[in-house]
Amino acid sequence: MVGLGGGCGLRQGETFGLSLDEVDFETGWLRVAYQVKVLNGRLVFAPPKREKERDVPLPEHVSAALKAHMERFPPAKVMLPWRVPDGPPLTKPLLFTREREGAVRRNDFNMYAWKPALVSAGVISKPESGERHQAAREHGMHALRHFYASVLLDAGENIKALSQYLGHSDPGFTLRVYTHLMPNSERRTRQAVDKVYEATRSRSDGPQTAQDR
Repeated sequence: MVGLGGGCGLRQGETFGLSLDEVDFETGWLRVAYQVKVLNGRLVFAPPKREKERDVPLPEHVSAALKAHMERFPPAKVMLPWRVPDGPPLTKPLLFTREREGAVRRNDFNMYAWKPALVSAGVISKPESGERHQAAREHGMHALRHFYASVLLDAGENIKALSQYLGHSDPGFTLRVYTHLMPNSERRTRQAVDKVYEATRSRSDGPQTAQDR
């Protein structure tokens, strides 16, 4: 799940709803077409946020992590109503399920899996006896999407592509949210010029180079 959030930018519900038939290991792409969400206290399959399906590049490291996960925990068929609690049933082979092969419920996952994992990693403190984990947006899985965006922007990916991968409806929204993470122009200028000079220094001074001089 961490790989899908930090390496593909999936939302939590989209990770819970990722189906085996939406992952193409050969071409290195995955299709984000479903999410598991809570509606009136019941779990349902639903389209991604704003009904925006999308294709996202699947990095090799994330692909390897998914394959290793499936070897230990094979995908399980889960049936949930489509869109609304009384909607038509839909069955998907989900990559992530509960121990008894049901769909993952957000609140249970956050309380009993995600927050304890953050405690074990030293990211947050263990709550006092009888108290719950602190409710903070930065402690949720959504932080992985911000990590994904920062990595792509730092590598020079353009806003339009990032917006598409994140499932935003407008690249302008992506720009407003993540503009503070974009490398500044001075940094890009230094890197571009330094890269050219490094390339010239790496050339060998062979006999032909001496004759040219």
